[in-house]
Amino acid sequence: MRKALRWLLALAVLIGTLGTAGTATAAPPEATDSTAHSGEPDVKDRLLAIPGMSLIEEKPYPGYRFFVLNYTQPVDHRDPSKGTFQQRITVLHKGFDRPTVFYTSGYNVSTTPSRREPTQIVDGNQVSLEYRFFTPSRPDPADWSTLDIRQAAGDQHRVFQALKRVYPRNWLATGGSKGGMTATYYERFYPRDMDGVVAYVAPNDVVNAEDSAYDRFFATVGTKECRDRLNAVQREALVRREPLEKKYAQYAADNGYTFTTIGSLDRAYEAVVLDYVWGFWQYSLLKDCDTIPADAKNATDQEIWDSVDTISGFSAYTDQGLETYTPYYYQAGTQLGAPTIHFPAIEKKLIRYGYQPPRNFVPRSIPMRFQPWAMRDVDTWVRHHAEHMLFVYGQNDPWGSERFRLGHGARDSYVFTAPGMNHGANVAGLVPEEKALATARILQWAGVASTAVAADPAAARPLARYDARLDARDAEREPALRP
Repeated sequence: MRKALRWLLALAVLIGTLGTAGTATAAPPEATDSTAHSGEPDVKDRLLAIPGMSLIEEKPYPGYRFFVLNYTQPVDHRDPSKGTFQQRITVLHKGFDRPTVFYTSGYNVSTTPSRREPTQIVDGNQVSLEYRFFTPSRPDPADWSTLDIRQAAGDQHRVFQALKRVYPRNWLATGGSKGGMTATYYERFYPRDMDGVVAYVAPNDVVNAEDSAYDRFFATVGTKECRDRLNAVQREALVRREPLEKKYAQYAADNGYTFTTIGSLDRAYEAVVLDYVWGFWQYSLLKDCDTIPADAKNATDQEIWDSVDTISGFSAYTDQGLETYTPYYYQAGTQLGAPTIHFPAIEKKLIRYGYQPPRNFVPRSIPMRFQPWAMRDVDTWVRHHAEHMLFVYGQNDPWGSERFRLGHGARDSYVFTAPGMNHGANVAGLVPEEKALATARILQWAGVASTAVAADPAAARPLARYDARLDARDAEREPALRP
């Protein structure tokens, strides 16, 4: 899947797949950290008493305890004889008597204390899991055939089973983008684990070869003036390919960048340029069009370079930029799918490669074969069996063009769109009625809804106050071509 910003606003607020494991029971919002209750075991002791759990470090944070841990997982859940690997998790502990949010980004796990939107809403604990094969959570030797959505769901299931004894109250699963997809897949394979799912901006590429929804999106998103500005800069970067590629070559030499995986500097250059419009809408707002050169034809080479570099990132398709995200590109080329879009504002003669397939971003030593049934299975399950699931999308986010939808079999599940928002869409950005309903359902699924909220969703509010450090979504530099 494609993401054209080299910096990912890790602002995808997420919490996801809570199944239907029992009836939620209300807990008082004023519940305090039960580790303060005399006679109860310390949370660290309880965590480390779990077989296979080991401590990497504990970091202090006011009102919480935060642990970075390793958990021993089987390389292959279908055949445990194939060995084990260490998977990183973090635990943000609020109290044994609070609900727990199970979060994954679908990528690496952050070892800095942070709180996802559902965690703030329910004032709960948060367990965060690093996705398998993202280092250091990679088996050695790496059998890439064990990197699939079912194995990853098996990882979450084992972590839940281990920690449910420590945190017995209700659990919600969440994640944003690939994390939202991950939460959804977990719910599909283990629907009895979670009490609810909050999936943010989760793409759903059911038919990999059919991507016309993206073309329709780019023909109408924002305003014509903004679209024209972006298209003109993107086209001009291809018109000036020769001088800007010389600049790119010097940039690569200065930074020690190479292009073995993608095949050439020319391929990498075009990939960065073609990500430009997508990347803008993924992480910018309509008001940010003012930062785009208004007269691309008369802009300097440096102005064109700077605009493309700021949005797409010229390091994205270097070997060094691709290496960390090999597991994502592998999954995009084997199960998740990846979009292909057209560029009507650019003459065909200026485009040599078009949107390149994920195979081009994975070393050739790693075999890949696409499984078209994987996403169809999940999509069918969600349409007919979704229960206690909430999907949140942004109106101006390209990834929402192909999204999860609910059918007649879905129960107590919702798909909402935040007006004017991008890939950072969240519950707080929904229109008031939907925001209230979403907040109320999250509280109810977590078992902490008051009688007032149960009677009237308009009374629903997050139980924890906003914390500028804990809830902030700082920009993180990451590569293109991924959600």
